[in-house]
Amino acid sequence: MKRLTAGFLFASGSVVSVAQSPTSPAASAGWVTLFDGTSTEAWRGYGSADFPETGWVVRDGALVHEARGGGGDVITRRQFANFELELQWRIGPKANSGILYRVVESKQPPYFSGPEYQLLDDAAHEASPDTSAAALYALAAPVGKTLKPAGAWNDARIVVRGDHLEHWLNGKMVVEVDFASESYKAALAKSKFAKWPEFNMHRRGHISLQDHGDEVAFRNIRVRELPPEQARLGEEVVLFDGSGLDAFACFLKDGAEMGDVWSVVDGELVCSGKPTGYLYTKDTFDNFVLQLQWRFDPKKGAGNSGVLLRMSGEHKVWPRSIEAQLESGNAGDFWNIGKFGMNTEAARRNGRNTKKTHAAEKPLGEWNRYEIVVDGSWVQLRVNGEVVNEAWDCEVLPGHIGLQSEGAEIHFRDIRVRPLR
Repeated sequence: MKRLTAGFLFASGSVVSVAQSPTSPAASAGWVTLFDGTSTEAWRGYGSADFPETGWVVRDGALVHEARGGGGDVITRRQFANFELELQWRIGPKANSGILYRVVESKQPPYFSGPEYQLLDDAAHEASPDTSAAALYALAAPVGKTLKPAGAWNDARIVVRGDHLEHWLNGKMVVEVDFASESYKAALAKSKFAKWPEFNMHRRGHISLQDHGDEVAFRNIRVRELPPEQARLGEEVVLFDGSGLDAFACFLKDGAEMGDVWSVVDGELVCSGKPTGYLYTKDTFDNFVLQLQWRFDPKKGAGNSGVLLRMSGEHKVWPRSIEAQLESGNAGDFWNIGKFGMNTEAARRNGRNTKKTHAAEKPLGEWNRYEIVVDGSWVQLRVNGEVVNEAWDCEVLPGHIGLQSEGAEIHFRDIRVRPLR
């Protein structure tokens, strides 16, 4: 059974769920490879800056923990809040292990904070249903599962979004839990986890692969972070509705005033591009979902501009911020301005610039749509519904949202933001 993946877009002043086919470009984008069969770069030891020197090895395209090899648990270098994780796992005879998520580092092992997708050779253990393979360990038993025996590869999928959890095994969802439900709370109260104050209390954390002393192997590990759940979306703030610019202030070089560069023409916000500077929101925002539309005038040719996120500090060209690029042909790039704390994929990063994964712009003159998620330490850029870039480990602070005047005429419309609770 295949389930459609939901994305969230603004429509008619509200947020709606949009189903995407798993094979559509929008659904296939945003995946990050955590293990490609060779490199362990995405992982490190729990409580360590480095990958373990013992216990964990790469063998025949798989990441393997050797029986009695030591090495300890490993975690992703990156943290995730809402995510979809896919991988294959194979366990040795009589073996036990697990995949944990939303793990935070402390003096205690990962299972003191992170819920666990149980990995087990069921045939060799007299496990209770809620501690068998694919269970939410000791809290929810899998239903209707088909488990392949020790030594064979199983497919796993974990979906976490807010309080909603899914465990999948070999193409079938076998566990579905609402962490806010009374049934989950009752199960938690009866478990050993009830005495652990950090257990499942964090909404962003590492993914961990467990060293339980036994042999376990993983391959084809990939993950994508999902947009915030709808319950976190606050009341929509309309920044530009086709009329006035009351939501904005302006900084421009050479002492120019807002009206010298920015004007409203036929319901569109028109930026002449000269002199250089930016329009910025009077209010500040820390976590939010922003939508806007833009286009360049085909008669005047391609141009340059950008959206400045978490803009702070001195007003100048350019202020400290994360820039979501709007330059023709490069929409979806990141620019790091003022050494803003953030991390991006190294293979696409060149100095302060991180290239988009692929082009999603429409032909010159047509309207394009930006959807930008700024959620804690994570920023995602969508151009015309397709994920084209993301950053993580971003500095978290309230800041202005800015629109650049950068030498070329550019038109904007339908600028809206929803703060995240």
